Amino acid sequence: MTRHSNTTDSAPQATDLPPGEGFNAQRFLESMAEKTRSSFASNRSVMSFAEYLALFTGDPVAQSRSAGGFLRDTFDHYGQIEVASARGTVRRFKLFDCPFDDGRDALLGQEEVQEGVYRMISNFATEGFTDRLILLHGPNGSAKSTLIGCIQRAMEHYCTLPEGALYRFNWIFPTAKLVKGGIGFGERTESESGDSYAHLEEELIEGRFSDELRDHPLLLLPAEHRRILLEQTLMGHETHGARPSRSLLQGGLSPRNRMIFEALLNSHRGDLARVLRHVQVERFYISRRYREGVATVGPQLAVDASARQLTVGRNLGGLPPAIQALPLHEYSGELVDGNRGMVEFEDLLKRPLDAFKYLLTTVEDGQVALDMATLNIDTVFIASSNETYLSAFKEIPEFQSFKGRMELVRAPYLLDIRLETAVYEDHIRRAMPSAGRQHIAPYVAWVAGHWAVLTRMRKPMAEKYPKPAADLVGRLGPLDKALLYSGEDPVEKFSADELRDLRATLERLARESDSYPNYEGRMGASPREMKLLLMNAAQNRKYSCVSPFAVLEELEELVKNVSVFEFLKQEPVSGGYHEHRKFVFQVRERLLDRVDEEVRVSMGLVDEGRYLEQFTRYVTQVSYWTKGEKVPNPITGKEEAPNEDMMSEIERILEVGTGKREEFRRDVIARIGAWSIDHRGIRPIFDDIFPRQIEKLKEAFYGDHKQRIGKRNESLLRYLSGEGENLEANDHKESESTLKNLRDRFGYCDRCARDAIVMLTRKRYAD
Repeated sequence: MTRHSNTTDSAPQATDLPPGEGFNAQRFLESMAEKTRSSFASNRSVMSFAEYLALFTGDPVAQSRSAGGFLRDTFDHYGQIEVASARGTVRRFKLFDCPFDDGRDALLGQEEVQEGVYRMISNFATEGFTDRLILLHGPNGSAKSTLIGCIQRAMEHYCTLPEGALYRFNWIFPTAKLVKGGIGFGERTESESGDSYAHLEEELIEGRFSDELRDHPLLLLPAEHRRILLEQTLMGHETHGARPSRSLLQGGLSPRNRMIFEALLNSHRGDLARVLRHVQVERFYISRRYREGVATVGPQLAVDASARQLTVGRNLGGLPPAIQALPLHEYSGELVDGNRGMVEFEDLLKRPLDAFKYLLTTVEDGQVALDMATLNIDTVFIASSNETYLSAFKEIPEFQSFKGRMELVRAPYLLDIRLETAVYEDHIRRAMPSAGRQHIAPYVAWVAGHWAVLTRMRKPMAEKYPKPAADLVGRLGPLDKALLYSGEDPVEKFSADELRDLRATLERLARESDSYPNYEGRMGASPREMKLLLMNAAQNRKYSCVSPFAVLEELEELVKNVSVFEFLKQEPVSGGYHEHRKFVFQVRERLLDRVDEEVRVSMGLVDEGRYLEQFTRYVTQVSYWTKGEKVPNPITGKEEAPNEDMMSEIERILEVGTGKREEFRRDVIARIGAWSIDHRGIRPIFDDIFPRQIEKLKEAFYGDHKQRIGKRNESLLRYLSGEGENLEANDHKESESTLKNLRDRFGYCDRCARDAIVMLTRKRYAD
């Protein structure tokens, strides 16, 4: 039966209802029926062979493409963008943003994996057939299944569009009312309706044979005529480097279709036109749910294709004796279901070798050998495996035979904190049971993302870098490295020049271990485990909201389970690598830094731009000092010597030694000059040129006001604990204002604000 994609049906509009009335069921059904009929017609869902041939000649490139060509066109349809990353500029395919499904279950990151898959399917499109199995390999939870799922969902959507239309055919046998001397045979009578049985009403059809292999309609033409048709119709069309499907050029009908075709041809004494009258071309849609053009083979022990002889039943009993006498078989299994689309092998290497040895010939020749027949298939094969099973597979003698028929595409864990955090934010939005009832405090996903990425960091091999870079790389701790990968400055003190040199080395650093079996991103916390940890944190009764502090408590428990998690068994390495318990404390300190900053800003103790303004005045004084000129006083208009007291005070805060102040001042002007050369015509942005210096000014201000901040935190806690009426009027007003800012600007509620301030007071302001 023809199935219609939901995307082709128009939803009933308000105009379908009578004005001023409530819901009218009859009118609703009539409107829906009309739109369904219109959609059916516009989609060219059913047609005769002649009608299909006309459609084919209008778009021969799309209608002759292989499964690989269809898949490449699916990728290309959604477009691509360039994305900056620690590994350089990479290409991202918008397919993985799932625009066809409002972004649901999109793939975050993994652009190089996308590129590897696209490269292979482009090769399949160019050759016109699939000759490799794409094997995605990586640690458990590295989004291999998500990537494949995005592709399959995109195929489902693309095939509903005009440019993605796919067709197969059915055999139609009319009733005796239309045919004299037997169903589907004999001489034409006056009662026959037109030249095709494709559009007959159901009551005039005695029997219909659908094809579970979804043979292409053009396979009904003799091979030599088919090749001529393809050559002539494709001439002058832009093929984008793709060739017609090899199955169209060299293949033939499935065994059952071949038997029916030959029986009809014999009965009609070689009259092909009369044979084709029995052909009904039908549009089909890729569907994971109904295993139509896409199928998944699990790791269980099961055959992937089989044949079963059709028995004479109601569908066969009314057919001509010549057809009833044929030993017809129906075919089933994942390889049959995935023909003309994609077959996915989940955890392929978990199966015993004998269970997938057939892939050696199936992938290379596109054939599946059964007891009763050999099936030709045109499909893209994609599989997944974790690294443990792949390593074991590489040790067996047969690996070299398989390697020639496999393309390995590595799928590591994410190493960018921003992306890892986004994975957990999406999980919290969609899957956390408490998300609809409990407030999610700020930084829940952020904490999980930070810690997970830190567990995946690999100590750089400083000896592989030239001397200046080697020293810098050797100073990078796990947090420094993770922050660099994420576009942030490391916590280690590096000068502006050193930071520039580090960023110039970043791509080499990120690719350093690519050729090693224990590459960066192979070991570490799995997103699957982290998502479970988030679910457990949501059940922590100490906190009214889903709290980042609950996540930290869960992490402290997790790192104790060394026997459970493989990555926890790694020995710590100098520089702080693999110290997973220490990472919990590092993340807690970074969280408290964020909370402290937000609380202070919410208190409004100082304008956030004051530090920049302060540093700008310092730069102005230093500029005149280096040139030996006097500074115009904006108030008096007089020229005065540079303010030595002001410059010295800033340098004291920045911890510049007395003997190095002149050198520091000249370095400041030199940095601004170097930046201006690279950014001609742009006013210097001191936040970018001197981020550490401005941060120090901020820290110094709050250090001088620590006691005052602590007092206001205490007042705020009393206010949040219901003791607001006991506060002095000014403290009450300040607490109200601070809490409002925390809500409006930073997303806290009263409960998680209290949790945050309690923790902040305990850890930072207890003295």
